[in-house]
Amino acid sequence: MIGIIGIVVVFVMVFGGYVAAGGKFGIILHSLPFELTMIGGAAVGAFLIANDGAAVKQTLRDIGKVFKGPTWKPTDYRDLLCLLFELIRLARQNPVALEEHIEAPESSEIFSRYPRIQHDHEAVELICDTLRSMTLSYDDPNQVEEVLDKRMEASLSHALHSSHAMQTVADGLPALGIVAAVLGVIKTMAAIDQPPEVLGALIGGALVGTFLGVFLAYGFVGPFASKMQSVVEDDAHFYQLIREVLIANLHNHPANMCIEVGRQNAPHHVRPGYTDLEEAMRALKREAA
Repeated sequence: MIGIIGIVVVFVMVFGGYVAAGGKFGIILHSLPFELTMIGGAAVGAFLIANDGAAVKQTLRDIGKVFKGPTWKPTDYRDLLCLLFELIRLARQNPVALEEHIEAPESSEIFSRYPRIQHDHEAVELICDTLRSMTLSYDDPNQVEEVLDKRMEASLSHALHSSHAMQTVADGLPALGIVAAVLGVIKTMAAIDQPPEVLGALIGGALVGTFLGVFLAYGFVGPFASKMQSVVEDDAHFYQLIREVLIANLHNHPANMCIEVGRQNAPHHVRPGYTDLEEAMRALKREAA
């Protein structure tokens, strides 16, 4: 919703100010379709040249994040901590019983209690692969931490590709606007024998290209890229929490302490309350009893 409000504010402030200053829309509206075709078409073409099919699809999907915001909500962080608590407790009580859950999480009774997490392949694979390493006696916390850090760094880099691609387009739009303006000047020079009112309209139309390139770059595409990056980095905290809890578990801290480490490392705006989380874990203990 706030993204839509931002778009409305940009349009109202820019064009409202233009009209308030006595500007006329006639030249802009006449030139807009042609300038937009040149600038927008060149931007799309350059984007396709610079990215492969997978990156293009990912970018189109990620544009929706500007309006939807982060994937993971505060309740998801609480559910994640509860899921990790159940898995850690089971791993310590009965490591053999844990295997059926980490080898087939799609049919696991524990994972099925948290469907949003169960349907996220990255989260599930991160949890299962790390817990599996424990069953393979790969229990050096420093080694596991290094593996997790490299994996998460690679995942974050991949997730940020779409925002970087959008920012590259934003960086190129002003230059494409100049290209369109130069073409307009060339058209104007071809009509140099026309009266001043005709030349004025042609020059005004050429300047629309410069305006449009800068307007799109700094009013829309750049902010879209920035928001996409912000959302990806916000969602990355969810996977960082998994890392913190499982590393604490490898150090053989008590299960409750492992969960508290994760809770305190969650960003404040999504961090579950201590009492709320404690009650949720007590309920899990009662169900298992």
